Amino acid sequence: MSKTEPPRVQGLCSLLTCLVVLICAVEAHAVAIHASSDPVKNEPPITAKDREHWAFQPLAKADVETGLEELLPPESAPADAATIIRRVTFDLTGLPPDPNTLTELTETSYAALVDRLLSSPRYGEHWAQWWLDLARFAETDGYEYDTERSRAWQYRDWVIQALNDDMPFDQFVQFQIAGDQLSKAHEAATGFLFAVPDMPDLNNQSERRHVLLNDITTTVGSVGLGLTIGCAQCHDHPYDPISQADFYRLRAFFDNTVLPKERKPLGPSVRVFTEGVPASTVFIRGDFKRPGPEIQAAIPRLFGSTAQPNRAAFARWLANEDNALFLRAMVNRIWQQHLGKPLSAVPGDLGHQGEAPTNPALLDWLATQLPKTGWSLKKLHQLIVLSPTYRQAKLPQRRLTGEMLRDAMLAVSGQLNLKTGGPSVRLPMPKEIRDTLLKDQYKVTPDISEHTRRSIYIFARRNVRHPLFDLFDRPDAQISCARRNESTTAPQALALLNSEFAHDTAAKLAKSLTQTHGSDIPALMTAATRLCLSRIPTEIEITAGSTFMEQQTKLTGSLNAALADYCLALLNSNEFLFVD
Repeated sequence: MSKTEPPRVQGLCSLLTCLVVLICAVEAHAVAIHASSDPVKNEPPITAKDREHWAFQPLAKADVETGLEELLPPESAPADAATIIRRVTFDLTGLPPDPNTLTELTETSYAALVDRLLSSPRYGEHWAQWWLDLARFAETDGYEYDTERSRAWQYRDWVIQALNDDMPFDQFVQFQIAGDQLSKAHEAATGFLFAVPDMPDLNNQSERRHVLLNDITTTVGSVGLGLTIGCAQCHDHPYDPISQADFYRLRAFFDNTVLPKERKPLGPSVRVFTEGVPASTVFIRGDFKRPGPEIQAAIPRLFGSTAQPNRAAFARWLANEDNALFLRAMVNRIWQQHLGKPLSAVPGDLGHQGEAPTNPALLDWLATQLPKTGWSLKKLHQLIVLSPTYRQAKLPQRRLTGEMLRDAMLAVSGQLNLKTGGPSVRLPMPKEIRDTLLKDQYKVTPDISEHTRRSIYIFARRNVRHPLFDLFDRPDAQISCARRNESTTAPQALALLNSEFAHDTAAKLAKSLTQTHGSDIPALMTAATRLCLSRIPTEIEITAGSTFMEQQTKLTGSLNAALADYCLALLNSNEFLFVD
């Protein structure tokens, strides 16, 4: 620079020189960090202390004579017959009991009732929703365009049928990981992998594929192992001994399953199944634009880091009687569905950030029983619901889910259509919801009789849920849901008291009752209570109800209208909404 240049220019040039030096230094530092942060080369070892966590230990082997009763907490007095019948019927089928079953129970008659419920097609329809929550199932992509997936319902139907058939649970899980390799007859089961939210319109399809594979890996780890595996996609897990390299070893099993076609929904046309040992790339900081070293498929090192030749071998390792973590995760969730709360309080995380089980001996005993029953979920249900603890009077109250609530209202009013399987039903939606959708994005099913089918068969859109399901905490299917929220809000009460669906249900129930019992008010009230609350009304309820019915009949000028109001009150009662 010339000495004749003005000081301002000299200062500017000096500043630029400093900036160049600084940029070079930063780049050199970045290169050094990049070289030293190789997720494979710098992978932390698995130590003995890492394996000490309770969930990573082998299952405790109980004595051969040990039974469920010896491991259960002390129970209170047994519940009455009506309470038990309602509880077990909702638990196993998601529907209210037939009023004709409300009789005194013996050990034999109760066991026979459980057998009938487990043999009903309603069992698979109810328990499928539990699994579909875990699988983040929906029939659309989500995100901005929420594109529909025309055959997604086939996976839902596969789950229902497999549960009704009592498919051995190890096979049930294995087919969902690798049905294409294990059995062509069960390839539909791999819909579990592809229930992932997706953005087909992404400009960079490599990024799209990266996100899809990371979601699949995260979900398999969460559902199959009860661990937050996804926390390791960008860095080593901050709490559990799962490294970033472990995440991509696991992801490698799925690297040959997804080959997206630009702007095409995630249907069969984008699924590519190939044989051979898969390999993956470790992405630095999880950034798809920063590929690191190649890595071979293997289970996480915490479990032995055993290399597996393909997804089928991995699936067999995952759902296996020697996989204590898998068994604990599964029976913990099943116990939660029956008893209202899990044995380990965070069913989606059995790692260090979760909580130790309140009864570890019981959790491990249940985990050992699943393989011993021939992997029969139905036999595991029997073990639980036949136990004295399940039949005690004091259990946590459980509110009906939105799906169960809708189904129960249709059932007690005689409207429920029990047709099974097939393409999903699209219910009419309020205008304020329709207006949020794109043009021609939602066409109502023209056959009105289809509108009263069970909620499991209602079209599952990610971005817009049925209002009743939305109000009562149905998950949005963006991620796997191990435990639903249970909120209490004013709109829930307003919907049940004022919605067209609630009033129509109450009117149909009243009409059905008057056709059977005429104008006999005590008989009408007794029948309504048996249908809605699964018990006989008390004398006080009959007296108060009769007074209400007489006054309401004078006010409305119609016994049927008065009865409809009475039925609406029953449908809004806590006793209808909750299971004791």
